[in-house]
Amino acid sequence: MNRNEELKMTHSGIYKSDGKRCVSVRFERGKDVAEGRLPWGKIERSEGFTAEEIAGLESYLEQKCDEIFENAKPLNDIRRLL
Repeated sequence: MNRNEELKMTHSGIYKSDGKRCVSVRFERGKDVAEGRLPWGKIERSEGFTAEEIAGLESYLEQKCDEIFENAKPLNDIRRLL
């Protein structure tokens, strides 16, 4: 594991789960992976990240929740075209 590798974040469009609007988020750093969902902001699955790093990712999700939802909206429009 190389902690100096770039951390990449990708996310889904908006979907409904348990009656709530949700977005799935994935962080990747080399072979390390962490996945979570908004609006809960919790990492649900991870491999290669430390507990401290996961706490940092969850904090990031909490802080950027609204922004990530805004960025996810256009993805729903693209799906409608297909």
